Amino acid sequence: MEKVCEFLKSAGTYYLATVEGDQPRVRPFGTAHIFEGRLYIQTGKSKPVSRQIAANPKCEICAFKDGVWLRVAAELAEDDRVEAKKSMLDDYPSLRGMYDEHDDNTQVLYLKNAAATFSSFTAAPEVHRF
Repeated sequence: MEKVCEFLKSAGTYYLATVEGDQPRVRPFGTAHIFEGRLYIQTGKSKPVSRQIAANPKCEICAFKDGVWLRVAAELAEDDRVEAKKSMLDDYPSLRGMYDEHDDNTQVLYLKNAAATFSSFTAAPEVHRF
């Protein structure tokens, strides 16, 4: 899990795919944070992505850096605790202009049942499960 988090952070931007009905939706994300042994991402409850995750928690994440790409298939689970939100926002202080751990919009989600696959054209795939 730590290797996955570090790769996402070093890539800077990764892409989160969800579904809305029968339509795939993909958008850039940039948060990856480990809290209490879980890998978290962050969004706002007012965004369509939050509603998509609530309707179907299955997602995929894809990132690319230095000739290596990472795909993570997982389910997202909300953690509504202030401590989890504060930990994320403390790691990403630039988000504090839009989010606060005490507001009704900040949403942190952790990955569960995750299968992360690192791939490249020159090496065999490397799979991590968490």
